[in-house]
Amino acid sequence: MSNAALRARYLGNSVTTASPQQLLVMLYDRLALDLERAQIAIADGDRDEATAQVQHAQDIVLELLASLRVDIWEGGPRLAALYDWLIRELSQATIKPDANRIGSCRSVVEPLRDAWRQAAASLAGAPS
Repeated sequence: MSNAALRARYLGNSVTTASPQQLLVMLYDRLALDLERAQIAIADGDRDEATAQVQHAQDIVLELLASLRVDIWEGGPRLAALYDWLIRELSQATIKPDANRIGSCRSVVEPLRDAWRQAAASLAGAPS
């Protein structure tokens, strides 16, 4: 089995065995990575790569929004509004690649990712 196949298998197993909290952190990790890669691609003048990364980031935000249950958490509507803002900003960044606009998105996503990571870790350490 090739290294690529082994890596894909490992990643697949990681996702299928992850808790909902770990999956959320994985999504945020990939979202932050997509935004970082998009900024790098813009700096390198690679519009196609930047667009691909931004579109993948949009897909993640759309999934986060679709899975958000605003009716069971008082912070849900505010987080949904933030996801809507991210979708609009990323849509604009797809039309006209803008590293500053993507940087603004990163400045929102990365602290959220860190907060979700901390929450997931505290839940993992909580007694059952």
